[in-house]
Amino acid sequence: MKFLGGTSAIALLAVAAFPANAQDISVGVSWSNFQEERWKTDEAAIVGALEAGGASYISADAQSSSAKQLADIESLIAQGVDALIVLAQDTQAIGPAVQAAADEGIPVIAYDRLIEDDRAFYLTFDNVEVGRMQARAVFEEQPTGNYVMIKGSPTDPNADFLRGGQQEILQDAIDAGDITIVGEAYTDGWLPANAQRNMEQILTANDNAVDAVVASNDGTAGGVVAALTAQGMQGIPVSGQDGDHAALNRVALGTQTVSVWKDARDLGRAAGEIAVELAGGTAMADIDGAESWTSPGGTTMTSLFLEPIPITADNLPTVVEAGWITQEALCQGVSDGPAPCN
Repeated sequence: MKFLGGTSAIALLAVAAFPANAQDISVGVSWSNFQEERWKTDEAAIVGALEAGGASYISADAQSSSAKQLADIESLIAQGVDALIVLAQDTQAIGPAVQAAADEGIPVIAYDRLIEDDRAFYLTFDNVEVGRMQARAVFEEQPTGNYVMIKGSPTDPNADFLRGGQQEILQDAIDAGDITIVGEAYTDGWLPANAQRNMEQILTANDNAVDAVVASNDGTAGGVVAALTAQGMQGIPVSGQDGDHAALNRVALGTQTVSVWKDARDLGRAAGEIAVELAGGTAMADIDGAESWTSPGGTTMTSLFLEPIPITADNLPTVVEAGWITQEALCQGVSDGPAPCN
C-alpha cells in the first residue's frame, strides 16, 4: 500500500483482496469510549469496509473503564468473532484480553493506540510526527516565551509519543533559553474538562504569564481555549489534532493554531480491510504496507503507519475539498477570516 500526503491527495488504502468466505466473518470492535467526536467517524469507516468485504460488525463501548473493556472483549470472543479491533482504554490493563484472543486463535488489531504485544497488529498514524507538527506550528507563531504542555491520558502511550515529538522541535529553543516550559500536565481520559482545569491551575500559578500552549489533541485544545478565553487570552498559539469540526472552526476563528488531521476515514477503512484479511488467514507480515517496528518497550511489532496532515489557517480549504467538513461548519461565526472563510 502506498500512502499519499499533501493538500489534495489524502491517504487512501488500496482495496484489499478479501477472502472468498468473508461473508462468514464477524469482526468485534472494542471502543474505549465515544466521548471524542472522531470515534464515530472511525466506526463508520470500519463498518463500511467490513460491509464492502461481506463481513459483519459487532461492537462494545467500554465507557472509559478498563475493567469493562476486558469484560466487553470476553463477551465479543464468546459471540464468536473472527477478529478483534481494540482501541485500548489502558494499554497496560488490556494484556489479558490479548491473551484470551490468542488462546482462541483470534487476531487482534491495536487500533490507533499501542498494545505492546507482538501478537497484536499495530495500526495508527505516525504519532511522533503528529507531535512534531503540533510543536512546529506553535513555534512558528511564537518562537520565544513561556510554553505550557497539555499532554494526553497517562494510560495512553500516544500521549508520550506526541510529547516526544513536541520536545524534538522545541529542544534547541529551550536549550538556548528562548522558551521556558512553565507548566505541564497529563489529561486524565483526554477529557476537555480535565484539560481546562489543568490549564486554569497553570495560568493561576504563573499569573497568566503564558505565551503558547502545545495541547495534544483537539479535545484538550478545546479545554485550553476555554480557560484562555475566560482570562481574555484567546488567540495565543494552541495546537491540537484529529480535525474535530469544532477545532477546525477554532482555526478559522484564530483561537487554535493547528489541528493535525488524521483522516479517521482512512484509518477505519484500513482497520476493516486488515481485520478481514487477518480473519481469513493472512499473516500479519503479509499485510500490504506492513513493517516491523520496535516499540519504546523493546517489543517488535508488525505495524502500519498512516500519514497525518497539519491543518492551519494557510491550508483550511483542504478539509472542505476532501469532504471532511462543510464550508458552513468550518466558517461558522467567522468574519474576514482565512480562505475559504473570507
